[in-house]
Amino acid sequence: MPSLIDIRRRIRSVKNTQQITKAMKMVSAAKLRRAQDRVIAARPYAALLRKVLTDVAGAAAADEQAGENPLLAERAEERILLVLISGDKGLAGAFNTNLIKGAQRFLTEHGGAAVTLELIGRKGRDFFRKRGAAISGEHIGLAAKVVYGEMAAIARKAMEMFRDGETDAVYLLYNEFKSMVAQKLTLTRVLPLGKPEQSAPVDYIFEQPAAEILNELLPRCVEMEFYRALLESAAAEHAARMTAMDAATSNAADMIERLTLYMNRVRQASITKEIIEVVSGAAAAE
Repeated sequence: MPSLIDIRRRIRSVKNTQQITKAMKMVSAAKLRRAQDRVIAARPYAALLRKVLTDVAGAAAADEQAGENPLLAERAEERILLVLISGDKGLAGAFNTNLIKGAQRFLTEHGGAAVTLELIGRKGRDFFRKRGAAISGEHIGLAAKVVYGEMAAIARKAMEMFRDGETDAVYLLYNEFKSMVAQKLTLTRVLPLGKPEQSAPVDYIFEQPAAEILNELLPRCVEMEFYRALLESAAAEHAARMTAMDAATSNAADMIERLTLYMNRVRQASITKEIIEVVSGAAAAE
């Protein structure tokens, strides 16, 4: 049976841990509000950009040059670039585990192709670096302060690899923010861009040829997909960490309660034992 000193030391240790998890929950909650606002603001812009791209593509459908854009080139997927967006820190429940499992499943399903990884986030980088995976680039700390220019640079690198024929397809794997307690593992093919089609033509008046506008919009659309994916991942990570730290704080409270009850029982047993020893000694002296 442990001594009272050991039990008190254990209770004090759990209380210290509880303070840390509670503070981490509050920090994640504050960061989540800002990240959620940015995600909500970016979604309509991305949807409208896609709609404009669809309308312009419909107007440029008669132009043969519009279909010659290298970003629309369909090729057999013999070389694939997988952009994995993971977290830089742990203590976020199954957030990073699900991403890594999803990436491993992707590698298994595309075993016949040469898959290269572009890793955003420390957790994914550390996991696949140890296993000797083919890595084309590593990016750490981007989710701490999501900047459009940084993700646009990665998107331009992917587009350049696609144009030069170094890769036949580009995929994005990330956690999409759904709610405070739910994230969705999302795999999206970014390149080649499927040629947009529209059901009803829109009567536009263009100052420039529609094909030229389409060629300008396609790279912007790819850059926006990368940027929005990082925004979604950052918000999902904060939500996952807040949920995990809330559960850890509750578990610590339950453990403190159990340890306190056990400590009282041990102390009561110790007092009872001392009383018995005193009574037995007094009876023996008589």
